[in-house]
Amino acid sequence: MTSLDDKPTDHGHEDRDADSRSVTEAALFEAFGGVRGMVETVVPGLLFVTIFTINKDLHMSAIAALAVSLVLVVVRLVMKDTVKHAFSGVFGVAFGVVFAMMTGNAKDFYLPGMLYTLGLALAYLITTLAGVPLIGLILGPVFKENLSWRTRNPGRKKAYAKASYAWGLILLAKCAVLFPLYWWGDTTQFGWVLVALKIPPFLLAVYLTWVFLAKAPPPIDVFAEMEAAEKEEKAEKERERERREA
Repeated sequence: MTSLDDKPTDHGHEDRDADSRSVTEAALFEAFGGVRGMVETVVPGLLFVTIFTINKDLHMSAIAALAVSLVLVVVRLVMKDTVKHAFSGVFGVAFGVVFAMMTGNAKDFYLPGMLYTLGLALAYLITTLAGVPLIGLILGPVFKENLSWRTRNPGRKKAYAKASYAWGLILLAKCAVLFPLYWWGDTTQFGWVLVALKIPPFLLAVYLTWVFLAKAPPPIDVFAEMEAAEKEEKAEKERERERREA
């Protein structure tokens, strides 16, 4: 009869799973900007629709949205933080301001972002059908695996495909709600619905990505492999030099 201490444990497997989940969470946080990135995505549109709801002044609403986007970039620069998410927000807001000013229609402030969302949804689906899921192209460098998952890690490629399909379908569903409202809805109501739909679909897509990748095989660190190969090559040259001198 064996004691409890003699029974096999699976702590090593559990630790590896925990490490995989934590690495996946950190990579997703880095790739998609985390909480701060979400705030920077929502604030300009929220400010635009708030001001427009109060006074129906397109110019004031647009200028305020663009100004707050620039402030967010400046804050990141001052804090010496990465600015890619803030800069993408500035460009998105700037395009929206140009569209709205050109047409005189406040709803057109949101049109570039909607078209980008539709294009991104199609990109997720088309690249996955082509065998190169977009989420893998985005996260591969973050995980230091680059494109090794395509040929060397089929389980991971399958997870990326599932995640890309999830992103594509979620974004298409979002477009299916927004585009009819854009054509037929009231400007103020449309703006508030769009702001309300900024975060929930994004969080759902990120969560599903985390679920798929947490269950997938670990990434192959191609950078570590390259460093190991370089060290081995140097060691071999050193051994060859020593043999010649002997």
